[in-house]
Amino acid sequence: MDLFDKCTSFTRARDAQATGIYPLFIPLSQSEGSEAYVGDHRIIMCGANNYLGLTTHPKVRQAAIDAIREFGTGCSGSRLQNGTLEIHRELERRLAEYVGKERALVFSTGFQVNLGVISALVSKGEYVVTDKEDHASIVDGCMLARGTMKRFRHNSMEDLERALASLPLEVGKLVVVDGVFSVGGEIAPLPEIVSLCKKYSARFLVDDAHAIGVLGGGRGTSAHFGVSDDVDLIMGTFSKSFASQGGFIAGDESVIHYLAHHARAFMFSAALTPPNVAAVLAALDIMIEEPERIARLNEIGVRMRQAYRDLGFEIGDSQTPIIPIIIGDDLRTLLVWKRLYDEGVYTNVFLPPGVPPNQSLLRTSYMATHTDEQLDEVLEVMERVGKEAHLIP
Repeated sequence: MDLFDKCTSFTRARDAQATGIYPLFIPLSQSEGSEAYVGDHRIIMCGANNYLGLTTHPKVRQAAIDAIREFGTGCSGSRLQNGTLEIHRELERRLAEYVGKERALVFSTGFQVNLGVISALVSKGEYVVTDKEDHASIVDGCMLARGTMKRFRHNSMEDLERALASLPLEVGKLVVVDGVFSVGGEIAPLPEIVSLCKKYSARFLVDDAHAIGVLGGGRGTSAHFGVSDDVDLIMGTFSKSFASQGGFIAGDESVIHYLAHHARAFMFSAALTPPNVAAVLAALDIMIEEPERIARLNEIGVRMRQAYRDLGFEIGDSQTPIIPIIIGDDLRTLLVWKRLYDEGVYTNVFLPPGVPPNQSLLRTSYMATHTDEQLDEVLEVMERVGKEAHLIP
């Protein structure tokens, strides 16, 4: 059998393209945050992670431009060698302070944070325990680690305790969960997880990619629950509320020092570029100086969750501005996505294996910069298309 046979036999995407319901790789010609254009087709963007709407903020844009003028476009090397700039150190200091930890380490992408941290910490004979709906970067980090991965049912504390109780007490253990789950919008019950980690002598890492800038006044899930001191490691990304690219891990100084010298995804990657770093610093300033953005975002989340439930849509257990529209059937989900797109509402499609079988959905997410008029338009289109597709009465 030829290695490439799997490539030529993969037809699912081409079939969708041929029928005009392919929802991926759509090229945006213009994007102004809450609205965008595909050619001359206007859409209200309900599929981005730009939660605070900062990608178009004048201060963020200017900070990136100024950094290019001062430092150039790239670092041309790893952080260990020639790639560390003063602004990398400044960002790490400020992030650690922001999330309430001793030290932080900045990676070139958020995906690399989980790859590097988990694989560096979990050695042979040790265990990493994850929620079954954790992000792919966590799963891949576990697969790279030399230890053993155990999984528990989504947000089930009984199943987490079962998994932890089955492991030898004396061996190293790391529990990893998303603070906010990126598809369903649920919040992990951190206080209960902290209690179980203490009971079974496990360390605890929270992936706050979708919680920084959203919960806890912007500081994430640990701050939201008041358990920052009890969570060992906090991970975040810059491609969402921070309006840039990259990621970080924050924790005790000794742990971050170890990771800086053992996390291969950090050690062998080029340093985060100056404009990306500067954009994050500017976004962090805005988060602190303009808390009303975070408040507005969560007000929108409350409004849209209630509106969808009132209309009769199935939205699961969402508690955040990430709100799924659960449809079930794959083809039906694609057809509804296309109708919404044609009507000017952009959503994200999730099909198996990204979601469980018969749980295909449209993921909607909202920004602090969405206007009430835009939200009204979204709900009007959703109601009309939902009735056409017999999703709602």
